[in-house]
Amino acid sequence: MSSSPCSLADIQRGIDEVRRFLSVSLSIANAHTVEFYTHDAWDRFVAVPPQEVLSAVGSCGDQQGAPEHRVNESEQTRTTFGFCNDTNRLVDTRELVQAARAHSLPGLGVCMSRDELLQALRENRSKSGAPVAAIDAELVTDEFMNSKKSHEVQSMSEVVACLAQRCGVKQVIDVGSGKGYLSSFLSLQYGLRVYGIDSSSTNTHGAQERNRKLKKFSRAYQKHNKASRAQGGATLSPREELVDVKPGLDGDDDAVCGGIVSREEVLICVSDDNPAVERQSGSNPETEELFLSALSVDVIQPSSPRVPASQLSAEERERRKRENLERKAQNRTASASVMFSPLTSYVTAETELRELINELEDAVMVGLHTCGDLAPSTLRMFVAKPELAAVCSVGCCYHLLSEEFDPAGQEGLRGVCGFPLSQFLRDGSWFCGRNARMSACLALERVSHGKGIQMESLFFRAVLHVILRDHYSSFKSEKRVGNVYSKAKSFVDYVRRALRRLELDELKLSDGDIQDYHDTYRPRMDEMHAFNMLKVTLAPCIEGLILLDRLCYLKEQEDLSFSALVQLFDPLLSPRCYAVVGLKS
Repeated sequence: MSSSPCSLADIQRGIDEVRRFLSVSLSIANAHTVEFYTHDAWDRFVAVPPQEVLSAVGSCGDQQGAPEHRVNESEQTRTTFGFCNDTNRLVDTRELVQAARAHSLPGLGVCMSRDELLQALRENRSKSGAPVAAIDAELVTDEFMNSKKSHEVQSMSEVVACLAQRCGVKQVIDVGSGKGYLSSFLSLQYGLRVYGIDSSSTNTHGAQERNRKLKKFSRAYQKHNKASRAQGGATLSPREELVDVKPGLDGDDDAVCGGIVSREEVLICVSDDNPAVERQSGSNPETEELFLSALSVDVIQPSSPRVPASQLSAEERERRKRENLERKAQNRTASASVMFSPLTSYVTAETELRELINELEDAVMVGLHTCGDLAPSTLRMFVAKPELAAVCSVGCCYHLLSEEFDPAGQEGLRGVCGFPLSQFLRDGSWFCGRNARMSACLALERVSHGKGIQMESLFFRAVLHVILRDHYSSFKSEKRVGNVYSKAKSFVDYVRRALRRLELDELKLSDGDIQDYHDTYRPRMDEMHAFNMLKVTLAPCIEGLILLDRLCYLKEQEDLSFSALVQLFDPLLSPRCYAVVGLKS
């Protein structure tokens, strides 16, 4: 396979460019929104009106692709990336926004597209391994996942299947497998033997049950597909067939478990086309259980009318007995060759995989939105374990990363940290900061397409902090306010709920006192909005540095034949859209 378009030296140069940019601008990302007014963040870091910032960020957000040039330092205005060299305050927003675009992953030009990766993998298929092919009938993922998860699973599973084919392996280890959507799809659609490892026993049990029912759904799809081809005409899909319905255990006549329900009623119950269902997260247990119930074989395949055994002919009784024996034999065979095994374990780079998986062979390691330190641990495992032939890791939750060079010394005491991962950045003792890593989780593409930040809740929290500073000595309390905004009917109600949550005396302030704070700071809400838009603008650069560090780590290894950053997903659907991909020699 041809090497990655970027060498180790290329990645190191990219890291240096981003580091130089962030050394000037990171102070904005590290300013905590809660302390926006108490620390006077706007006047400390910005020397232009908020409307100028909002206008510049909005106009530059409409531009697509990489910038034509990179802005470094302007001799005429004595600025670096839009910041005054003397005061270190932002004086040129357009210069900052252009520089941010130049120092994002698309601006640096260090990523492959998913199509480029697939083409490279298919051009270099392993001669020793049989090709990994999809099953006869393709599963339609949006029938049992929301649109975001469906997009992620379909996009990533094809890449993983091609990596397995390229390496000539049949096993996949899915780290942080969660509910098992990716694992189930890889096993059912591509016939791969998947081990899904998650630290939550609840997730593991749920994934096992979900996979069991999806397997039934898959068999029905295959049977339906073969029947359609044999008939040579269009028929209803398994989910559109008439189904039997019996009253539920609690006498619920709406339970989907056996009687007759029309095709339209079933589609209304389980279709993701239903806007009310689409708005729900995939984690809604009631919605999910309703769907999983609808996937049972008795539901998908219409059952024959029940006839008393005494009324059956001898030939019919013999035929049914033979069919039952054949079905049981098939079930035993299927049970003996389970393709997806959910496992419960907390894994680190030191985890011995062979102690978890007795049947372990050479495998591909994957992780779809592995949180915090789990993503770098996945890469460390890949490098350390000879049985791992390839890796495809998509991380998330950068704010949960531990940092080795935390000035407070708290995170580095834990042992092996998640950032930095590469020796190149470790030699420079680089430190981001938790607030900056939190900013890296912001979604520039979504915000630029009108899916903005919930500003009022942030504004309420920042003004509350002013009240805590002015009237309570414990405004730096370890207690958290939590999500009281969603329950509050007004700012006054919000403050009173928060004070009760913090176990502070709410009687110290009248409603009028509280409202005065709101009225005083409300004209400055645009400052907070503009400041958060600057954070959104810097987000791709901070995320880019974290991901370049992970790619640099793989580039530093001697036994890898290929490593790259790949954009797997549409950032509008899935903002954490980049995968770190590696192949051993």
